[in-house]
Amino acid sequence: MQFPRASGVLLHLTALPGPHGSGDLGPSAYHFVDWLVAGGQSLWQMLPLGGIGLGNSPYMSSSAFAGNPLLIDLAELQRQGWLDGDGLPADTRLNDESIDFEAVIAYRMLALGCAAAGFEARASAADRQDFEAFCLAQATWLDDYALFMALQAQHPNLPWNQWPQPLAQREASALAQASVALAGACLFWRFCQWVFFRQWRAFKAYANGRGVRIIGDIPIFIAHQSAEVWARPDLFELDAAGHPTVVAGVPPDGFSATGQRWGNPLYRWSAHGADNYRWWIARIAGTCALVDLVRLDHFRGFESYWEIPASAPTAELGRWVAAPGDALLRAVAQALGTLPIIAEDLGVITPEVDALRQRHGLPGMRVLQFAFGDDQDASSRYLPHHHTADSVVYTGTHDNDTTQGWWHALSEPTRQHVRDYLGSDGQGMAWALIRAACASVADMAIYPMQDVLGLSGAHRMNQPGVGEGNWVWRFQWSQVGPEPAQRLYHLARLCDRLPRPPGESHAAA
Repeated sequence: MQFPRASGVLLHLTALPGPHGSGDLGPSAYHFVDWLVAGGQSLWQMLPLGGIGLGNSPYMSSSAFAGNPLLIDLAELQRQGWLDGDGLPADTRLNDESIDFEAVIAYRMLALGCAAAGFEARASAADRQDFEAFCLAQATWLDDYALFMALQAQHPNLPWNQWPQPLAQREASALAQASVALAGACLFWRFCQWVFFRQWRAFKAYANGRGVRIIGDIPIFIAHQSAEVWARPDLFELDAAGHPTVVAGVPPDGFSATGQRWGNPLYRWSAHGADNYRWWIARIAGTCALVDLVRLDHFRGFESYWEIPASAPTAELGRWVAAPGDALLRAVAQALGTLPIIAEDLGVITPEVDALRQRHGLPGMRVLQFAFGDDQDASSRYLPHHHTADSVVYTGTHDNDTTQGWWHALSEPTRQHVRDYLGSDGQGMAWALIRAACASVADMAIYPMQDVLGLSGAHRMNQPGVGEGNWVWRFQWSQVGPEPAQRLYHLARLCDRLPRPPGESHAAA
């Protein structure tokens, strides 16, 4: 699928300014849309919108379909009259500079519990009707999710396959009894999802109305401790006791000498194929209903994936196993039509991975930080002179260091290569890469907000292979000022990336 020439910013909602310890769907999300528009940007790329899991990662969600309750704007619930803000205890651990997840989770979940009680006591008839309609429309995933979350709270720190066997094995009578006993808790989790989707629809309508499209993210794998693995263990490589037999990751690479052992259970692709990939079709359809474009994470895993024995402590002992990417993508296209999907084709990319992407007309990714090395290899696919229109160019991704951090860590020969290629003196390297990305022939250019602000490596979002301390970065509006938006607008105008009125193509301008 070909996309109009455009540019935008990579920023997860949690990094936005705002009260309550982390960014959310409140006023700063709307203000950031306005800031993008002022900068001539028409794309906002986010990380996955599901709940966080191990290591507070949005790529280890408790559900492939549910939204993250921590992204709910609590102030909107106050305006609805469901939440009395004065009744919430203060938590001094909440701060503007970074996210203390333990504190944020405790504070926000307490607030949501109060709001759910307020809704039960004071909601209008129209809101009750809307809530009931949502629960009915989303029942195919929502019922399992709500019961899973309620059972997880009842059995803290235990994986689902260590719950009492009748619940772990989903015996019908045990599930029925639990649904009755935990009806109040299930209602709370349904309420959280209704609020999230309700607020998200309003936010997305605002962004689209201002000409900003949202790029979402579908992680290729989901967490073992998730509603879907519990509800459909037949779709995953588990033993009879529910333990993964093999897990996901990637082999040793530039990020880690021992590879990355993500630990997610791998798919039992034969079961997915026998069902004509209905689970995947539903998952992709759900994400596409939320956002305007979708980044399909770890695309190379749809051609072949790195299979690691579950008993192995690192990813070094894995092997490549063929995946049914063609069959899956054909089934999705047949069911849903042509979709606005971006293939995250980073990592060990073979001609077979490129061919799979090209057969299905999916743009790939080009990361400028990967373009330069001591060998000064002019054939690198990431160098701008090798970019193609059917791609999305980034200075870096959420897994990279910030460009300033990357620059300071380079060897002097590589720095000289960068200076020679970009015609730069090495000062303000973040903006030098932003300029190179903007000028690329790639249809879309995306810049992490940290690079737009010229921030050091202390502000990176994630360090692959490191389990703790990630995802905590936030910025404040006082850091921004007028210059970044002005510079973005100037570059977007120079490089023909300003948004066009509907019906007007860039080629015609």
